[in-house]
Amino acid sequence: MLMLLYDERTGFPIADDEIDPFSDGLPSFEEVKQAVRPMILSASGWRKVFSISGQDEDDTPVISHADEVLASYAAIVFADYLLRQEKEPTVLVGIDARPTGPIIADLAIRMFLSKGIKVNYLFIAAAPEIMAENMRGEHGGNGFFYVSASHNPVGHNGFKFGAGGGVFPGTVTGPFADAFRAMVAKAENIQLVQDLSASVTQEMMHGVLENVGRFKAEALATYEAFILETAETSKKELADAMADHEYGIVADYNGSARADSIDKDFLRSLNIQLSTMNDTPRAIAHAIVPEGDNLIPCKKALEAKHKEKPCFMLGYVPDNDGDRGNIVVVDNQARRTIIPEAQEVFALVVMVTLAEMRIANPDARLAIAVNGPTSLRIDRIADAFDCKVFRSEVGEANVVTLAENLRSKGYLVKILGEGSNGGNITAPAKVRDPMNTIVTLLKLLGKPKILTLWCRLNKLDIPRKISIGSTLRLLPEFTTTGAFSPDGIMHTVSAPGELKNRYEKLFLSDWEKRKEELASTYGICGYTVYQMEGTKCTAGMGEKNRHAPFKGGLKVCFTDKYGVECAFIWMRPSGTEPVFRVLADSEGNGTARHDYLLAWQRDLVSRADKG
Repeated sequence: MLMLLYDERTGFPIADDEIDPFSDGLPSFEEVKQAVRPMILSASGWRKVFSISGQDEDDTPVISHADEVLASYAAIVFADYLLRQEKEPTVLVGIDARPTGPIIADLAIRMFLSKGIKVNYLFIAAAPEIMAENMRGEHGGNGFFYVSASHNPVGHNGFKFGAGGGVFPGTVTGPFADAFRAMVAKAENIQLVQDLSASVTQEMMHGVLENVGRFKAEALATYEAFILETAETSKKELADAMADHEYGIVADYNGSARADSIDKDFLRSLNIQLSTMNDTPRAIAHAIVPEGDNLIPCKKALEAKHKEKPCFMLGYVPDNDGDRGNIVVVDNQARRTIIPEAQEVFALVVMVTLAEMRIANPDARLAIAVNGPTSLRIDRIADAFDCKVFRSEVGEANVVTLAENLRSKGYLVKILGEGSNGGNITAPAKVRDPMNTIVTLLKLLGKPKILTLWCRLNKLDIPRKISIGSTLRLLPEFTTTGAFSPDGIMHTVSAPGELKNRYEKLFLSDWEKRKEELASTYGICGYTVYQMEGTKCTAGMGEKNRHAPFKGGLKVCFTDKYGVECAFIWMRPSGTEPVFRVLADSEGNGTARHDYLLAWQRDLVSRADKG
């Protein structure tokens, strides 16, 4: 088994002259075929359980020989792509803070070097950090290979491929997946991996590892500058604005890559009082996804700090690769600490950003790009600022590509993202980033004109004191299924296309039976079906409005007696986990209509799956 050594002073990996990844043998062809079966290959990332036990929450750093081969195949596929694009390419490599990351990166680096590709290695880096360096840094390379499973449990890991500061869309990664499967299908490629690895000398590995500190320092500087570029402000302007607001933030890094990124120094430089917890990379203290109970430790810490120093009003928790995070807020008016839903946080950031854009550009053609299951509250917010909403399929690359298409048509698109998954993408960034969220919230506190405009447009009373809690209460009220709610997850066995065909027939039959009840009890008088594939959102049922492999989202949007969309139900097989996701979204703070629609949706999917 491959083992790694680390420098005691820096914590960075160092080369050992005795290391040989396959010194104790190669896996069999059957072992490799067995290992690849649970692997998910999507544009959002390739993922599987890499821990050697096969357990989701196993924090061992060791992986099997079969998984070592799979990691090597992934690197070879990307290496071959880079070599088709450039004669002498450079690849930027980084990992999140999962225990299996260093070994997987070591294997990938060997494959890149064996192919004659130069490697710049950041070791542990937040996803927005490596992508900022790739986009703006002097040593950003021709593409990046990022070892991460994002918000999946700690035993999982995987890969993200990209260039230009963002992950590749499915049109690029689809052929990667085909090439990967072709490699797995040939037994002789197992020996090829060992031969390529054996061709890499220890001097070559030393050459990569001895520069980790230098490239990491550069990436941090690039990333901080990029955050300010994205916020369209300077550090001095932000610091001056916050100097008038004694303000404290609690950060629960949960051993994530953000614990080794810019967050601590950057926030403190803005006159923010910062209290951190679980801030040692790889010291993962609780489940990774920043939802629900996983925000409770931060909530308790914030309540304690607020009691000690009332200026502590905000907390945040990122996922392991640091490209998404949710917040905890002290709401003085309600006299409690709240954990807003991910959709609410996204809505708040959208409101602040659109208000700032409209103040700066009164006549601009504004647009926002979101995914299909993003709440209709975004439509209400966008309407207030005369901003058009466009929807794509789930997937960061889809939303980013849609935004680029809209810009080519003359729209100004600054804010985009996947409200249903948490986190905003603020152009020119092409990835979600909780630091962009935090900076946006700080601008809300430091620039009163933003909230003043929102209140004026919606005929609302302006709070005497601006706070995040009071502003959340001024947003449109919707009840939405949480992204990681148990009620939003199902397990299906049918092929997606077959399930959708049966689902549509069942829905039409149910609609005739339920339409009187829906109108009289829930104010639902009509509907439109939307199907999302890639960057396209098409109105209408049937296969003519979707294409193979039919894995896109299907959404039934309900209208009230005035023809205004007031609720929807949505479904889609996950691209990164072996689950089927469903969701309901309903205007208002009452749960009755939401719960009715979600129960109906689950029943429809269940019956469609059974055939």
